Amino acid sequence: MLLDFVSEAGFQVIVARDGDSAIKKAEVEHPDIILLDVIMPGIDGFETCRLLKANPATQDIPVIFLTALSQTAVIIKGFELGAVDYIIKPTQQEIVLARVNTHLTIQKLRQNLQVQNQQLQQEIQQRQEAEAKLQKANAQLKRLATLDSLTQVANRHRFDEYFNQVWRISRREQWVLSLLLCDVDYFKLYNDSKGHQAGDECLYKVAQAMKQVVKRPADLVARYGGEEFAVILPNTPAQGALQVGKFIQSKLTQLGLTHPRSPIKNSVTLSVGVSSTVPCHQTSPEALIAAADQALYQAKETGRDRAVFLPLDDPHSQSVCSIPSPSRSSPQ
Repeated sequence: MLLDFVSEAGFQVIVARDGDSAIKKAEVEHPDIILLDVIMPGIDGFETCRLLKANPATQDIPVIFLTALSQTAVIIKGFELGAVDYIIKPTQQEIVLARVNTHLTIQKLRQNLQVQNQQLQQEIQQRQEAEAKLQKANAQLKRLATLDSLTQVANRHRFDEYFNQVWRISRREQWVLSLLLCDVDYFKLYNDSKGHQAGDECLYKVAQAMKQVVKRPADLVARYGGEEFAVILPNTPAQGALQVGKFIQSKLTQLGLTHPRSPIKNSVTLSVGVSSTVPCHQTSPEALIAAADQALYQAKETGRDRAVFLPLDDPHSQSVCSIPSPSRSSPQ
């Protein structure tokens, strides 16, 4: 009677006469809803429901118990096993149809919600992937914006930005801040003899040699301009900074870049100016740059291929803020 009534209501009905066949048919047909009696041949309805809910292929199919057992404990057991409803026989067929339609509507809404959630998760994942790509692209752009394209070390903009940042930190922590300014000796003569392409390659190799020497994460090698390079050495005393300059010169000697027209050596050399200070409110970053620049000028004036240290004046004296940038036109 139930089969005829539900079929006449427009549903396609599959009949299973015991629990075992019900489980097998549910796995294959995957019905939209299951009407399940409790008392059946073989395994009863409760065990059938438990097995259906334990199977990933059938666990989401709504189960309505339709049985003559009306005890409260039995009804509660049905719900505990995962049933969505419990109809006690005898019942009117219209009530069965109404319950079936209600739970089919709920099931359809649940399925639609799952689809929407899956779509939302996909959108979230796609957005996260897009954001990750954007962050990577922004990081790449930032790196390119702070990198000298020829030498692949920090550019002048990055030097200025980082030098001011380190100056503030060093002033707060009372660290010694050292600066090296390095100039490739007779670079114009190198370009004139070997060509600009070879000159570019020379600058790249010099920069990379400097990076190999300056390895601390807080240190920075930058192209200062033309054939000049700068090295920022936070928390580094004068003697250590001068030693770094000599190590760079030694590394360049090992590199052995031939310089056919150098008056002092048959390979490319560097002149290095070094200065150090403990920043305070009476000093300025420009004063340290000026002192290192003056030391570099002295290194070039006294024969090149050497490192010269020039201390910044006592930061508490009146002369500190009036250190002039040397007006010079040093030979190329």
